[in-house]
Amino acid sequence: MRFDQTKERVRARAYLSQYIDITRLIHAVTGAFLITATVCGCAVGPDFHPVAAPAVNGYTSKPLPAYTASADVIGGAPQSLQPGGDIPGKWWSLFHSAQLDRLIDQALKANPNLSAAQAALREAHEYAAAEQGYLYPSVNAYVAGIRERRLFYKTGVPNGISSPFNLLNVGVNVSYTLDVFGGIRRQVEAYQAQSEYQQFLLEAAYLTLTANVVTTAIQEASLRGQIGATLKLINDERDQLNIVENEFELGGASQADVMAQKTTLAQTEATLPPLNKQLQIERDLLRFLTGHFPNEDVSENLNLSDLLLPQNLPLSLPSQLLEQRPDVRQYQALLHVASAEIGVATANMLPQFTISGGLGSYAAEGVDPAILAWNVAAGITQPIFEGGILMHRRRAAIEAYNQVLAEYRYTVVIAFQNVADSLHALESDADALKAEAIAERSASESYGLARDQYQAGYIPYLSLLVAENSYQQTIIGLVQAEASRYADTAALFQALGGGWWNRSDFIASDVSSQDPRSLKP
Repeated sequence: MRFDQTKERVRARAYLSQYIDITRLIHAVTGAFLITATVCGCAVGPDFHPVAAPAVNGYTSKPLPAYTASADVIGGAPQSLQPGGDIPGKWWSLFHSAQLDRLIDQALKANPNLSAAQAALREAHEYAAAEQGYLYPSVNAYVAGIRERRLFYKTGVPNGISSPFNLLNVGVNVSYTLDVFGGIRRQVEAYQAQSEYQQFLLEAAYLTLTANVVTTAIQEASLRGQIGATLKLINDERDQLNIVENEFELGGASQADVMAQKTTLAQTEATLPPLNKQLQIERDLLRFLTGHFPNEDVSENLNLSDLLLPQNLPLSLPSQLLEQRPDVRQYQALLHVASAEIGVATANMLPQFTISGGLGSYAAEGVDPAILAWNVAAGITQPIFEGGILMHRRRAAIEAYNQVLAEYRYTVVIAFQNVADSLHALESDADALKAEAIAERSASESYGLARDQYQAGYIPYLSLLVAENSYQQTIIGLVQAEASRYADTAALFQALGGGWWNRSDFIASDVSSQDPRSLKP
């Protein structure tokens, strides 16, 4: 018994010595590679830096007035710009309409495009996280078993066969690619930048959806106002027709006067179906945006009088615009991806260093169950001749960067143009609304006076028709001008980026909850 115990101790010491030798060998080889990685550990390819903002100190060639024109009608309040002002995350709340808020909430919860963009963002996050796994060693365990019979040999000649027995092989393989020149790190960088691109694609979808709901609701309210004004005008013209017909019976008007009034009434009634048609189209669009089917009704019915025109408009500084616009940030992220891909293509032209090792044990009938087998290997691969593939791929990556850079600069110009267009529209809308309000008031008074004069017999019926047609045109023009002020105010908020950096209640991400002025790609 003592002999067997002593034998086991000796065997255990031998196995422990084998483990120590293997560990020392692995440490020695790994240390050599780590020293090489430290010496050559800089990542090849350009380090990405955001493109400098253009030296622009304004949006328009001429200074804008301190206040826009005003009028005593719906949406006629004067507006002023607040340079450097911040846009709230829920910018549509500045219209102070509970109905509009409810429509936006429905759209954010039900619109499928937004759900698709959210899923794409999560997918990009997962790919970026998965790519980081290549920075670590890969460890794989294995188990293999076979059943076999072996020949017995004597002086090189088979002279028997063994009984069947089982052989079990259990072990672990470890492999590691040393990122000496940073190719893996550049690839991880590219995936992270792609994730940032998806983030701002989602922000753009969010902004587009909310802006479309607001403008569609305003357009619907405008059509509803035009229909209401037309119906009122039709009632007035029917009353006028009754008056002309009574006068005709009394001999105070001619048959031509009656027919002229009937024609005017018919023409006004003919304008009603196109307005109703357009209203239904806008209604269907609002159903779509809020996630409803065409046969489902949207309970909210906005009128222009339900909206309050924002008077103090925040205007971001030109230096802030590029950090606030989701489309510009998208192209900035794509530029980052293209820059990292240059590093990846460059690293692929340089040596690749790998290290691997394995440790296993064998157990079988008649074989010591603790027998160990191990291996350690290291390798360097250097591309020598690839037919120009790697060189041309690197050149292609550089040109891809140049392409995205040009598209980025184009997007920047478009961003400034959008803001400038919105500012000009706000000024022009205020002037137009003031003029339309004056014209409508004048036409209304002229129409009322002409009607009284006609009934008193002072003017011919043709003069009354002229005044009536003028009033009809101005009343529709006034409603359209009122709606334009609301719509172009919403367009300004959209052009400035929509305030996504002040919103954290819908898109939960590290990027969307930060102020863009402090973000660094």
